[in-house]
Amino acid sequence: MERNIELVNKLTLSRLTYFQQGGATKECEHFGSATAAMEARSDMARARLRGANGSDSALKAIEAARQKAEEELAFAEKAGIKVLAWGDADYPQRLKGCDDAPLVLFSKGNATLNVPRAVSIVGTRNCTQYGQDFIKKLVEELSAMCPQLLIVSGLAYGVDIHAHREAMDNKLPTVAVLAHGLDRIYPSLHRPDAVRMVEHGALLTEYFTGTRPDKLNFLRRNRIVAGLTDATVVIESASHGGALATARIAKDYGRQVMAVPGRATDTYSQGCNKIIRDRQATLITSAADLMFILQWADEAQMAQKRKAGIELSLFPDLTEEEQQLVNLLQTEGDLQLNSMTMKTSQPVNQVAANLFSLEMKGVVRVLAGGIYHLIS
Repeated sequence: MERNIELVNKLTLSRLTYFQQGGATKECEHFGSATAAMEARSDMARARLRGANGSDSALKAIEAARQKAEEELAFAEKAGIKVLAWGDADYPQRLKGCDDAPLVLFSKGNATLNVPRAVSIVGTRNCTQYGQDFIKKLVEELSAMCPQLLIVSGLAYGVDIHAHREAMDNKLPTVAVLAHGLDRIYPSLHRPDAVRMVEHGALLTEYFTGTRPDKLNFLRRNRIVAGLTDATVVIESASHGGALATARIAKDYGRQVMAVPGRATDTYSQGCNKIIRDRQATLITSAADLMFILQWADEAQMAQKRKAGIELSLFPDLTEEEQQLVNLLQTEGDLQLNSMTMKTSQPVNQVAANLFSLEMKGVVRVLAGGIYHLIS
């Protein structure tokens, strides 16, 4: 019963601080609980009412917010929606570390948000065939390398929906962060995907029922997409757009930001190329790049993956760039990454990615001090 009172107060406080991102959580921390914070608000409102020019508008606002909170909780219980409140064990811990985290989230589905590894995939709503092909390749590779990985996006047209669909097709859990309440799905065209996602992930929002998918809500939604994960990957983006805003937020949160490069003349690669150029994102061309950057693979994991059959063959086919590195190690012996970068025409990110791929194929292994050794 005590938790229900506290939960109602958290919902009430969340409603009252709707446009103050992080305001409700800060108020809870200051007073020790939402219940104490609401008591303080009510006391202040009553004190103003006793003044010469007192008005009961503040008390009416509190009562209206509390009534809405009660209605929201009843709707959630009836619709099988989980209410994830700040301080609860199932509240996403990555998001809890963000200053503007919401006090309450609503979740419908079976995804666990506190998984060991999670990545956001974002980008333009005008996803090209190049972008679609890359998403397909990236998610397929990640499902083999990291089968419990959580994929997060926003259910929008373009990159978002392709990321969700590929995740589900590859049996990876996926979460859609919505810019409205769970009493609707926007865009309606993606309703079948949303229904499927409830079984293979979750729909997540900070918004009460009745909330429309207004532009401001999408901008606010982006911080949750960025805050839920270890890294944000921008697949395609024009020179301006919501995906770049999400990338900036992720950077501010201290999370990894990665981007897929494209031709300089392609409209929907301009944003990615720009943040790579400005060192606001790390260039990636494969899942191996992402795994290497996030340091998600150690020698034991590599051995396990090879044992599980990810190694293509006893004598794997190598790309031209991978073969160049193998030839270099055969000729000069064990080398560090920087040495190989200087001795080849490959950029450092490409060398790192190719070395990771060679590890996956069982061709090289890393010794102490970051020295690469060719396995004979």
